[in-house]
Amino acid sequence: KKKKNFDNNNILLIIIYNQMSNSQSSLPSSSSSSSGSSFKQLMQHPQALKILGCVVGVVGSLLVYGLLQERIMTRPYETDGENEEYFKFSVFLVLSNRLLSCLMAMGILAYSRGNVQPVAGIHRYCAVSLSNVIATYCQYEALKYVSFPVQTLGKCAKMIPVMIWGYLINQRRYVMQDYFIAAGVTLGCTMFALYGDVSSSAAKHHGKGGKDTSMYGVGLMLGYLGFDGFTSTFQDKLFKGYQMETYNQMLWVNLCSASISALWLFSDSAFFDAVAFVGRHPAVLQDICTLSVAAMLGQLCILYTIREFGALLFATIMTTRQFLSILLSCLIFMHPLTFMQWLGTAMVFGSLYYQAYLKNQRATSVATVSEMREPSASGAETGEKNATV
Repeated sequence: KKKKNFDNNNILLIIIYNQMSNSQSSLPSSSSSSSGSSFKQLMQHPQALKILGCVVGVVGSLLVYGLLQERIMTRPYETDGENEEYFKFSVFLVLSNRLLSCLMAMGILAYSRGNVQPVAGIHRYCAVSLSNVIATYCQYEALKYVSFPVQTLGKCAKMIPVMIWGYLINQRRYVMQDYFIAAGVTLGCTMFALYGDVSSSAAKHHGKGGKDTSMYGVGLMLGYLGFDGFTSTFQDKLFKGYQMETYNQMLWVNLCSASISALWLFSDSAFFDAVAFVGRHPAVLQDICTLSVAAMLGQLCILYTIREFGALLFATIMTTRQFLSILLSCLIFMHPLTFMQWLGTAMVFGSLYYQAYLKNQRATSVATVSEMREPSASGAETGEKNATV
């Protein structure tokens, strides 16, 4: 499967390279026809439309998710055109997202006649779910104190806690290039935080803007990074050895997450306060539902992209999406950035794109070595290989 994805992606790259070569070598009078034929050849490739669909699906759904996240947590909702209230119930957003994702996974399993019974022990799902709920809560809550560009850029540093937890839990080893990339991301985030205003509009509205408030928001983002990195690493360890479908795992993790979120809300009566807020401001219900649908569609597109084309293409798409999210947030919600903040942003995304380039180089080397070691195609060997695929 991996070799098939690798070959398909290489074919697309060759077509794109030929298109660029034709454009550079042809005369001005024939350059447009050559470019048009190359583009037509590219789009006729069976994988081209799939990749384009993945890009549009992942980027589009998660851009909507990011913009609505900022709208709900940082912008006021009016009452009778006079009074303004801010939505404060982060766990309520977690609950709505997890419930919809749970229903989606249940519907897919029912349609495909998949296994809906828990494969692993419930305590394993609950351990992953608790960490995930806390991470998502920190992500939403941070927007009360720091701007959306800060939150998004901070999420780019997820690789750092993943490396730390990977070493502590799974004893993974990393090469020197991984440490240089992590250092580049850390330096870029530090420059962004030090050389400009990072407070959110909600904090400024409540008179809480300042270094102390920003540091509290940064602390929440560090909590998000720590728990989210722990979730992904611990999830691999907990479910290792279980023959588990993706949607079965999604069903039970989301169900446990929804249960934990509900217990959290009912423990301090925040659920009834959130429902009362929705009653006073019906517009927030539409935003929350759209947010949950965008998160669900994004999750589906992510799973499809990884399954069809691997983690490399997905990482490249996600890096591009994060940059576009920062750009759109600055344009729509008026976040002025200094030159040093843009420089820090460029350093972070340059490091991430370099990481994707290195992964591509490693994948190319592995595919080449495996192809050289592959035995000649005899009847028995070919039959066994096809059966395995």
